[in-house]
Amino acid sequence: MSSLSITTLTGDQIQIDAQAVADLQTAVRGPLVTADSPDYDEVRQIWNGMHNKRPALIVRCSGVADVTEAVNFARTYGLLTAVRGGGHNVAGTGSCEGGLMIDLSLMRGVRVDREKCTVHAQGGATWGDVDRETQVFGLATPGGVVSTTGIAGLTLGGGLGWLRRKHGLSIDNLVSVDIVTADGECRTASENQHTDLFWAIRGGGGNFGVVTSFEYRLHPIGPLVTLCAPWYPVEMAKEVMTGWRDFMATAPEEIASNFLFWTVPPIPDFPAEAHGRRVVIPTAVHIGPLEEGARQLQPLRELGTPLIDLSGSVPWTVLQGMFDPFFPAKEQLYYFKSRYLSNLDEATINALIPRASHPPQPMVLVVLWHYGGAMSQVGATATAFTGRDAPYLLSVDAMWRDPQDSEEVIAYAQDFLAAMEAYSPGGLYVNFAGLGEEGERLVQSAYGANYTQLSTLKLKYDPTNLFRLNQNIRPARS
Repeated sequence: MSSLSITTLTGDQIQIDAQAVADLQTAVRGPLVTADSPDYDEVRQIWNGMHNKRPALIVRCSGVADVTEAVNFARTYGLLTAVRGGGHNVAGTGSCEGGLMIDLSLMRGVRVDREKCTVHAQGGATWGDVDRETQVFGLATPGGVVSTTGIAGLTLGGGLGWLRRKHGLSIDNLVSVDIVTADGECRTASENQHTDLFWAIRGGGGNFGVVTSFEYRLHPIGPLVTLCAPWYPVEMAKEVMTGWRDFMATAPEEIASNFLFWTVPPIPDFPAEAHGRRVVIPTAVHIGPLEEGARQLQPLRELGTPLIDLSGSVPWTVLQGMFDPFFPAKEQLYYFKSRYLSNLDEATINALIPRASHPPQPMVLVVLWHYGGAMSQVGATATAFTGRDAPYLLSVDAMWRDPQDSEEVIAYAQDFLAAMEAYSPGGLYVNFAGLGEEGERLVQSAYGANYTQLSTLKLKYDPTNLFRLNQNIRPARS
C-alpha cells in the first residue's frame, strides 16, 4: 500500500505513510477501507442519497478498542473526522470528503437485563435492533418512529418517539453511556459518573465523543398497541387540524400524536382512486389496554369521512417499522428541517395549511409533533435538550428522487419554515436541522440558554474540536 493522502482539520492535505496505516490495521480488529478497497463505494455511502462524500479512510470498528485506536489516530494526525452510527444521519455529517470516517455500523449488539429492566445497545444499533430484543420480554424504551433510525444520532439529539408523553424522550430514559472522548479515553457517563458529560450528551449531539454503548430504562409496552390513522382529504385540513388540536389538549399521557400532511403513495395497499391525493393524517398511538385505546382514539376517526383508515391494534414492532418502506436507504434524497411553534391558533393554522398542502414534490411529509406529558415535566436545564416547553414542533421532512429537484425542494422547506418564524418562540429540534446551513446561529438557537455551558464542556472534553462534523458546538475560548 502506498502512502495515504488525507484531509486535516485545517482543510490541508497530508500524506500518512503506508507503515502508519498498516500499524493502524494491526491495532484494530475491524477492516480498514480506502478508495482502493473493492467494497469502498458500498461502505462509504450513507443513507441519504443527497450526500456522495468520499472519505480517504474508513475504520469499520468492531468494538470499543477499535474506536479508541481510530480516535487516537485522528487526534495524532489532526484529521477531519466523521462518526457514523447505524442509521440515517440526514444532514450527512456521518461522512466527510477526504477525511477519516469512524464507522460503528458493525457494532449492533443488544442485551436486555431483565433484573434491572434495562437494555444495553452498541452505538451502531438501530431502533429495530433494540425493539426486536426488548419485545421478547414485552418491554420497550422511547426511541424513534422509523425502525432503521440509528439509536446513537437520535438519542444524542434528544429522541422523539411514540412513548414521549408517557415515558419521556430517549435521553430521559438513558441510564449511562460508554463514550470515547477526544483524548482517546473511554469514560462511563451517568448520574453518578462524569455527570457534566452525561448532562451534555443528553441533547448535545455528537460533539463530545463517540458513544460506543447506551444503557436505557425499559417499560412494559405491547406486544400490541392501538394505532389511530384515518387519512382525510387535504381539503378538510383546517377542521381536522382544529379537531386534533382540541382532542390532544385533554388527551391522557398514554396517547402520543403527530399530525401529518402527506400524499397517498401509488402502491397496491391503497385504493387506486386515492393515489396521488394530498391528505392529512391525525396519527395517534395509545399504549394502554386495547379496548380503552380504541375508545379514547375514536373521536379522531370521526372528524369527517376518511379516504383510508389504517386504525386498529398492531404489534409494537410493526408500528415502529410501518414507515420503513417510504424511507429507503441510498435511493432517495432527504432534507429534514424544523421549528418550534408557540400554539395552533387560527393565525398559525391559516399560515401553515396552504404551504403544507402544496409541496413541490408529492412525498414531502409535513409533520406537527404534539409535545407535553412526561417529556415536558423535565426541567429546561436538566439536560442539554431544549424546547420541552414548546407545545408543537413543525418538521418539513422532504423526500424526493431526482437531484435536479433538490434546489426547489430545499428552497420550499426553508421558505416554509421562515414564514412560520412569526408563530414560533424560537429554536428547533437539533436532529431536524436541515444541513445546518446557518452554522453557529442555528446551533445557538437550538440550544438557547444551554449553549454557554455546552461550549464550556466542549472546551473540557474536545478542546481542538475534533468532533466538529455535527451541529457543532464550538469550544469556549479559554
